[in-house]
Amino acid sequence: MALSRRAREMAAEIRGHDWKDAPYRMDRAGHQRRHDTSKRSEKELTANETESVRTNVAWVAAQCLGYEDPNFDVVEFMRACGVERLSNSSLQYGVRRLADGSFDEPGSVN
Repeated sequence: MALSRRAREMAAEIRGHDWKDAPYRMDRAGHQRRHDTSKRSEKELTANETESVRTNVAWVAAQCLGYEDPNFDVVEFMRACGVERLSNSSLQYGVRRLADGSFDEPGSVN
């Protein structure tokens, strides 16, 4: 199943963002450290930490997209975001679902 235009655009933004120094700065969308000048962060996450940040951001977006579109494919979206290290079943468990399998409403975290 093909992702919606909205999902493809969100995935491209998540994939294209430089997450290596995400906890140490507030920057614009599509941040790339190679374009930084004097405010370049000296701190940098490890590859595993960077992947964790990207994965969590993608899961948050997936929760919203899945609630909006009952045919949304979490795995396809996560892969499009650049999340490669987790199994398909692990990617599925990163979003909240109701007993009937539908996506839980965004913001209903208990």
